[in-house]
Amino acid sequence: MTTTHDQTQPSSPQDDPPGDPSGDLPAAPPAAPPGSRPPVGPPLWDRRFTLYFTARTVSLVGDAMMPVAAALAVGALYGISGVGLVLGVWTGTFVLLVLFGGVFADRFGARRMMVAADLVRVLTQGVLAVAFFAGPPPFWLLVTMAAVAGAAVAMFLPGVNGMVPLVAADPQRANATLKVADALAHLVGPAAAGLLITLTNAGTVYAIDAGTFLLSALCLALIRLAPARAPSDTVTVIGADADADPTAPNRGSLRRDLRQGWHEFRARTWMWAVILIWVAYGVLLFGPLVPLSSALVGTRLGPDAYGLAVSFLGVGTVLGGLLALRVHPARPLAAGAVAMALYTALPLSVALGAGLPGLLAGHALGGGGLAFWSVMWATSVQTHTPPAVLNRVTAYELAGSVSGIALGQILAGPASTLLSPQRFLLLSAGTCLAGCAALLATPAIRTLRRAAAPAQDAPVSG
Repeated sequence: MTTTHDQTQPSSPQDDPPGDPSGDLPAAPPAAPPGSRPPVGPPLWDRRFTLYFTARTVSLVGDAMMPVAAALAVGALYGISGVGLVLGVWTGTFVLLVLFGGVFADRFGARRMMVAADLVRVLTQGVLAVAFFAGPPPFWLLVTMAAVAGAAVAMFLPGVNGMVPLVAADPQRANATLKVADALAHLVGPAAAGLLITLTNAGTVYAIDAGTFLLSALCLALIRLAPARAPSDTVTVIGADADADPTAPNRGSLRRDLRQGWHEFRARTWMWAVILIWVAYGVLLFGPLVPLSSALVGTRLGPDAYGLAVSFLGVGTVLGGLLALRVHPARPLAAGAVAMALYTALPLSVALGAGLPGLLAGHALGGGGLAFWSVMWATSVQTHTPPAVLNRVTAYELAGSVSGIALGQILAGPASTLLSPQRFLLLSAGTCLAGCAALLATPAIRTLRRAAAPAQDAPVSG
């Protein structure tokens, strides 16, 4: 989730902030009454957000092209095991280093880390482009570049959450807009990659990917940041000066920074409870879904049908993002959990052998539900976490989410020998519904209220 995905439930949400049953932390300001229209805020498309949106959109298109390029180009040379090893090295490096990426983003600034990570990926993708143009690249080079690129992403992604409150006055509108761009990128990117490999060479795809990271780095470098805005449930950060600028570099020890991030993550029951559910989702739902559904749909209806279904997943994601632009629920995670129940239709439509119309409808419903949840989740994390530790907290939730998906991918093959793919996907559908019920049954998640939109800050040099 990337899904990415916060505090101990108080006896009274009006008396204590979520996550501090002792009442030692300052209370959150009252949220808008349920059903009220959100106040009209500053325009979204100012210079800062436009540059950030451009940076994220172009790199997302490049990222969406890469799985197709790896599957076709690497697979043609080194087979399925080669593709699996290259992707596994990328994911493994990311999981090992993402916590350090969160520390460095809080210490040196998210934008600096993101620019540096983009430039590293310009190098890795450029090297691979040259290698593919020159002839079949050696396997050791593919694995090495995958490890370096995975490390760069581990330095990049924790800052994505932290940047949104700095470039947008309304984080929910910004997250919804970025989610729509993400969906469109995943509609355009894979098709473009397949076409380019067919007409030219895999090196062309890698060269374009390198270009997207270069443009992303340039746009990020041009952003003039405003000071970070405190969230509604700001807490005192251990070892930090309460009067200090939350964007100032943190010069504590690495171990202390990691421990501080863990403390802030653990202090929010709504956050770690969601991540526990998302680990289960990763193992039983998200991880095995692609290999199992692609095999079942491809065998029954052909590979074109599966490609069309994935496209409808993107269509649903666009619609869910557009809905999140207009709907501002008073309890965002509760509303997101209800929407997430729609995702059950995706594995269910595959497991029950639905015809093409039912398959497409299931994917569209799944995409819409997941997109709406993702916007509610990202906005809640950004607006209920102190800016000084937001990137580290994001790193912990990323590590939990991605590790569950990686484990699910690894276990999908062995598990399919114990259960048929259809039965496994029925288990996935049941897991999705059970997870939504658990989200709604957890008071800290169900009662978390939408934070009031902060006032827009004037841009400063940065």
